Amino acid sequence: MLPNIYLAVPKKYNERKYLGFGLFDADSIKISQIKANVVIIEIFSMYCPYCQRETHNVNGLYQTIENDPSLKGKIKLIGVGAGNTSYEVNVFKDKYNISFPLFEDLVYFIHKSLGEVRTPYFIAIKINEDGSHKVIYSKLGAFEGVHQFLTTIIKLADLR
Repeated sequence: MLPNIYLAVPKKYNERKYLGFGLFDADSIKISQIKANVVIIEIFSMYCPYCQRETHNVNGLYQTIENDPSLKGKIKLIGVGAGNTSYEVNVFKDKYNISFPLFEDLVYFIHKSLGEVRTPYFIAIKINEDGSHKVIYSKLGAFEGVHQFLTTIIKLADLR
């Protein structure tokens, strides 16, 4: 299981909606409360050259999921900027045209709770109907192609 990690619900309505939260819902949420069958989390740092290079694949993954009616809404992506301020996270988001929500982790709270993983690091959790969840994927480094990665996640989550 993923440790209880709380995130500030984004201020931008489109990001709140993407995560499954309305305008007046809670100010913070656990990752397992995101409205999806699977949540893929990328732990990144705006200063990490590997993370910067991986933005092409991550953006491709997001677009592939959002353009597939059988996956849209079932698999969602978020990013956590290890040691990054909200300003740094927003610079990274703007520079690399990231469409999914990114969260700051200035004091490394999330990073430490995940075992101080190096970046980029990908974790996928399957969220069950009863609200419980299970880590189904956990790996350091870039993934080898969008379709191969997505096929792996779909198989591990038993989505099709």
